[in-house]
This record gives sequence, structure tokens and C-alpha cells, in this order.
Amino acid sequence: MTGLVIVGHGTRSAAGVDQFAALVERVRRRGDVADVEGGFIELSRPPLTDAVGALVARGHRKLVALPLVLTGAGHGKGDIPAAMGREQQRHPGLTYRYGRPLGPHPLLHTALEERIDAALAGADRAGTALAGADRAGTALAGADRAGTWVALIGRGSTDPDANAEVAKVARLLWEGRGYAGVEPGFISLAQPSVPEVLDRLRRLGARRIVVAPYFLFAGVLPDRIVAQSAEFAAAHPDLDVRVAEVIGDCDALADLVLERHAEALGGDIRMNCDTCVYRVLMPGFADKVGRPQRPHDHPDDPVGHHHHGHAHHGHDHHGHDHGSVAVVGGGPGPDDLITVRAKAVLDAADVVVVDRLAPQGLLAGLRPDVLVIDAAKVPRGPSMAQDAINAALVSHAKAGRRVVRLKGGDPYVFGRGHEEVQACAAAGVPVTVVPGVSSALAAPALAGVPVTHRGVAHEVTVVSGHLPPGHPDSLVDWAALARARGTVVLLMAVDTIAKIAAVLVEHGRAPETPVLAVQDAGLPGQRSVPARLDEIGAVAAREGIGPPAVFVLGPVVALAATGPSA
Repeated sequence: MTGLVIVGHGTRSAAGVDQFAALVERVRRRGDVADVEGGFIELSRPPLTDAVGALVARGHRKLVALPLVLTGAGHGKGDIPAAMGREQQRHPGLTYRYGRPLGPHPLLHTALEERIDAALAGADRAGTALAGADRAGTALAGADRAGTWVALIGRGSTDPDANAEVAKVARLLWEGRGYAGVEPGFISLAQPSVPEVLDRLRRLGARRIVVAPYFLFAGVLPDRIVAQSAEFAAAHPDLDVRVAEVIGDCDALADLVLERHAEALGGDIRMNCDTCVYRVLMPGFADKVGRPQRPHDHPDDPVGHHHHGHAHHGHDHHGHDHGSVAVVGGGPGPDDLITVRAKAVLDAADVVVVDRLAPQGLLAGLRPDVLVIDAAKVPRGPSMAQDAINAALVSHAKAGRRVVRLKGGDPYVFGRGHEEVQACAAAGVPVTVVPGVSSALAAPALAGVPVTHRGVAHEVTVVSGHLPPGHPDSLVDWAALARARGTVVLLMAVDTIAKIAAVLVEHGRAPETPVLAVQDAGLPGQRSVPARLDEIGAVAAREGIGPPAVFVLGPVVALAATGPSA
């Protein structure tokens, strides 16, 4: 006897949890499956471990695990199989067949079509259209599809294959249904955004738009779709913007669950492996290749430690046993100036080797089992040798761990990032680089200084001030730099700024050239200290300027008075 466990991701929305439970009960009432339970991998009760435990307690040793997800992204490919792997360790002898994601499927397209028609008839989530001349109780029937554009909005993913499936559904939804057009978009993690899709449709001539959430159940993200659609509608009162309901608990969804269940029992699992980022190198996603998968921690599942699971992708294993290194730029310091990709890589890390200038606040959000290695290089203080850092990256990656080398700014701007890439490559460790926002550009901007400006500066030179002029190892042509007319940004120059300024003046830079020292850019203690070039050394010493600080010099500094306040 084979039981069915329907696995959801989880949501903070009580309505979404209720809809999931209602679907599980609908499938159970059908009587096509002997025994059915449902559970979540995170956020919501009941946890997956309770659902599996209930089936095991009733004598089941064989299960079908069906991921209740629309696209084959990370949750379906890795997180749920890893969680099921943990359950197999808890219940020796337990085996399971893994179903494939729900979409794209004609049953879902029909359900979407029905939700769109309901919105056209005036039955959207708010009860009326969000904006436009038709909102005052006007009912629009299916015959009005020819004048209706649809914005199909998916969740968004860091998996390009999953995002491509949303685009495919948009095209399939358009075919043969008579809409003026269907455009895909995303509410998180991917582009185009909801406002971008709506603006595109407006520019294409749309006057009536139905925003169709490609979501199974209610949740935070569908609510965000409604809010962003309403905001856009309010700004464009000439448009009739309506938001359709999510797919929700319905017979069509139950039919599809049972169809996927039958496929799993029959061994008919047709997942797409050709563009899976866990096994194929896709541009911009090299850090995912071979990434080991691990289950989420559910708050109601007291896990003592993590167990590694393996994602069964079709009949294949992805081979997630190989470690990797991602050299990540953390930005100029504030936690919220890290890139979306960098944050996603950091959240998936097993080991984080962190610099002093990386965003320290993000470390508090790491999983409890993540190993954090302090690789700080404190000026005139303790530091971890570069060889030791390289060795740590390689050794942890070879042990099968996902290693993030978290650096301040951009790892390729005076960050020694490429040295670490070279060390990993020489050791045969997969390595990728995630660029970051460099303090060379961010610090002046946060202080109100544009490093270039029309009619003021057409060039910007970023220079390391670590070595003073005249040092035998310096590669900077200070005399040529003095003759330049554009902006100069100096990093790591707190100890050398007086000598640098003197040499620039000696070789022709005007003594009255404005300079701005920006310390702790973007952080609560940020401060800006202005001076003339011939006085900056003395001013910086008197004002106690210390690292991290950036010096920007040139006529653009005078524009700070019209820029944002620090």
C-alpha cells in the first residue's frame, strides 16, 4: 500500500494554509488514493515530518511525495527531496517515488482562464476593477477578451529554467483564447516586475488589463501583486486594471494532483534536465552547478543537525556532492546594499569566510549550522594571511561544502578576489564571482558626489593609496594622474593622503582642487570632511579620519552641496 504525501513550501498567510488544507481534504475525499497527508517544509504547520510520520504510523513504508509547486525551481528540485531524505533517515526502510511539478498543464491554464473571466465580470479580489472608467460595477464577459491584455505574474526564481516556464505558460494562455496579449512578469527575484509589465502593456496600447497571479494559494506575494497593481492603477486612471484570484483549492487542481500521483506510481517522471542549473552551466548561474541540497528547517521540526539529501531529478541524480566557492562582493557596508544574487548565494552557504568590511549584519541571519571564519585584515592590527584564506576556501570546498568568500565592496576592485579565484582554480575547485557595489563609487554617491557629471568630469580614476608615491612597489604614475582633469577616487589612503596630495600638487594639480573624505559610507556613523587638495592631509589628521574611508577629488566635489544629505 502506497500513501501520498502532498508537500507544500509554506506561507505566513493563514488563508493560504487553509487553502492547502482544503485541497488535501478534497484529494482525500476523492477516494482515488488509499491514504493522503499534507505538510510543509517551512513557515507553516503541519510540518512535513508530521505528515510523513502519520503515514508511517499507519503502516506505510512506500510513499509518493508530490511537490505542490508550479515550476521546477529549487524547492522542487532540491529542498523537498532533501527533506524527504531526512525522513528516510528517521524512518529506516521508508522509500518514496517523487512526483514532478504541477505546471505547465492545460488544467491550470483552464483554471487561470476562469479566474481571468471572473475578473472581467467584476469579481476580482477587491470586488471591482482597481481603476478606470469601467470600474463602476461594469460586468465584462468573455466576449470582451479581444480588448483585454493579461499580465501573468509568477513568483520569480533564481533558477532561469523556472522563470522560462512562466513565460511558456503566458504563451500557452494566449494561444486560442482571444486575449489581446499575455505578458509574463514576476513579483520577486526576477524581471520584469509587476509595474514594468503593466507599463509595457500600457505602451502597447492596452486600456484594460487583468493581472493574473500564477500562484496556487493566497500568500504574501499574491497580496503584494494586488498592492503593486493598485498603485499602478492609481497612477494611471485612464487604465482599467483588474486583479484575478489565485488558482486556489478547486477540482481542477485536485485532478492534476491525482494525475501527477498516477505518473509517479507508473514511473512516468518527465522533468527537464537540459537547462537545470544544478547540472548544466547556465550564464550567470555557475555557482549553482553541483550545489549540494539540504532541507529547510521547519520551526515545528526539532532537527538536531542537518542531513544532506539528494534531489532525484527525473530518474537521475544531480550529483550534488561537490563543493564550490563563490567569491562575493558584499557592497560598501550596509546590509541592504548587497545584490539580490549575492544574498541568495550567502543564504545557501555552509561556510562563510568574511572580511572586516563586509556587511556584518547579514551574518546574524545565517543558519545556525553555518561556519563563519573571520578573515579580517585590520589596518595595523591582526589579520589572516592570504595563503591561509586560500587554503580555507579550498579545504572546505573539497569537503563538499558551499563556501562563500564574503568581501567588502567588489571583489575585483582592490579586493584580491582574483587571487582567491586563481587559488581555487589551481586546486580544481569550482569557483564563481558575484560582483558587488564598490565603495569607490558608492561612498562618493552616498555623500552626494557624482564621480562623473556632464560638463564637469568625463573620466574617473580609481587608485589604491596603500603604497605612497615613491614606494618601489607602487605601480601608479602619480605625475600623469596629476595632469588629468577628471575625478580621482583614492581607496586605502588614510595613511598616505598627505604624501599623495603633495605629489599631485607638485606635478600640476591645482592646490585649491576640492577633496572630500568620506568615512564609514552608508553606515550610521558616516561623515564627510571637505578640504582643499593642499590641506587634506592636515585636515584628515586633525579630524581623525580613519579607515574605512574614501577620498574623492576633483571639480565634482563642489556638486555635493546639491546632492543628497549624508
